[in-house]
Amino acid sequence: MRRVTLFLNGSPKNGKVVAVYGTLSDLLSVASSKLGIKATSVYNGKGGLIDDIALIRDDDVLFVCEGEPFIDPQTDSKPPEGLLGSHTDWLTLNVGGRYFTTTRSTLVNKEPDSMLAHMFKDKGVWGNKQDHRGAFLIDRSPEYFEPILNYLRHGQLIVNDGINLLGVLEEARFFGIDSLIEHLEVAIKNSQPPEDHSPISRKEFVRFLLATPTKSELRCQGLNFSGADLSRLDLRYINFKMANLSRCNLAHANLCCANLERADLSGSVLDCANLQGVKMLCSNAEGASLKLCNFEDPSGLKANLEGANLKGVDMEGSQMTGINLRVATLKNAKLKNCNLRGATLAGTDLENCDLSGCDLQEANLRGSNVKGAIFEEMLTPLHMSQSVR
Repeated sequence: MRRVTLFLNGSPKNGKVVAVYGTLSDLLSVASSKLGIKATSVYNGKGGLIDDIALIRDDDVLFVCEGEPFIDPQTDSKPPEGLLGSHTDWLTLNVGGRYFTTTRSTLVNKEPDSMLAHMFKDKGVWGNKQDHRGAFLIDRSPEYFEPILNYLRHGQLIVNDGINLLGVLEEARFFGIDSLIEHLEVAIKNSQPPEDHSPISRKEFVRFLLATPTKSELRCQGLNFSGADLSRLDLRYINFKMANLSRCNLAHANLCCANLERADLSGSVLDCANLQGVKMLCSNAEGASLKLCNFEDPSGLKANLEGANLKGVDMEGSQMTGINLRVATLKNAKLKNCNLRGATLAGTDLENCDLSGCDLQEANLRGSNVKGAIFEEMLTPLHMSQSVR
């Protein structure tokens, strides 16, 4: 068995004695392990490149390189300026009280324009402070610095469980590790839970109601209740402006003075609901069922449905005294037996609307579209003045 002494390129110190076996690749692998480098070539003491393990004799002194040119340890006691970042220069960093040992090239080569590269590229230029053990002091968080150092070592972003990626991102920005910043931003984006657009359930909403004082206005503006069962709930004074209430079950619910402006109530069921003083300006209730609803407030507060889309709604038997339906669309709607005394229907689209059995006394129908509308079995006669502009 042959044995040789291995030194780092250009260094006559800290050699390692190893056994020679197998192929040249096996020797390079052993050299990498013993010297802590990535060995790529081996030279003899005269600078001759060894390309065959058979050329090695017992007790030879060899110099291992990482790809750089051969440096004669007899004539080049100091590496040239371009090699100051080689693995031959080991450093210890004291980062926030925790020690890290690495090589100068790890801090310099991967990100040559970073702060770490400028700090350690040339010895003494930056004026780094050292502690009593000779470690370079860096006043940063060690738990966030560790993933950065490992990235500089092998080029992979690996963050242990419990480490906040945002903290690592801030450290990468501080040290100017540009390529790592991109990796972290992608990782943070991928780690965010997808936006939850699922509708609010009855159970969730009841929990909100129980936690809210009865005199406080619960703000539900823009929320998604699509398909929820909100029947028989006390929803007085709640702000549902622009909320999605499509296909909801609101039967027998108390919506007194609720704000449903621009809300989507299409296909919903509001049968027997209390809608006294409700605000439904420009809301969309197309195809909804509002049978036997109460819009009439004894105190005189009038429900406002101005500009609402009520196409095809079924409002049969509802109490709508004084209701404001100005310029609303009620095409093909069913309003049989409704109480519309004093209602404002000016400019309202009542085409093909069934108004049989309605009470339209003092209702304002000026400018309304009554083409195809049914006015059978009226409780009170419809005067010409009510429909003339």
